[in-house]
Amino acid sequence: MNKGDVPLDPHRRFRWFRLHTGAPPDPRFTLANERTFLAWIRTALALLAGGIAIEAFSSELFSDSARLGLAVLLTMLAMVISIGAFFRWLRIEQAMRLDRPIPPPLQIPILSLMVAAVTILFAILLAS
Repeated sequence: MNKGDVPLDPHRRFRWFRLHTGAPPDPRFTLANERTFLAWIRTALALLAGGIAIEAFSSELFSDSARLGLAVLLTMLAMVISIGAFFRWLRIEQAMRLDRPIPPPLQIPILSLMVAAVTILFAILLAS
């Protein structure tokens, strides 16, 4: 570092996420928030893999349109869950920094309802 250089703020790269305000939370809570984010991402990856598997391997079970519909539904659900995981991580991180209550998870009712809908659709298609 040169004489006139100013040391970089380690949180500067997070200004877009508004993570430069408030006090940094206990690292244990930040890491727990990251683990929860990764759990949501694993769920999204499992849904994506299910959508790919249905499209690739169920041609004898379902018609082309039913197979495509299930695959697209699972893939879109994976996308919604992964985007929601990011925004949940961000909202929790901001709440911890500003010493506010943790916001309720929006993904849980969405995931529950969508998985129930896919399960019902899957059962109807298997029965017919």
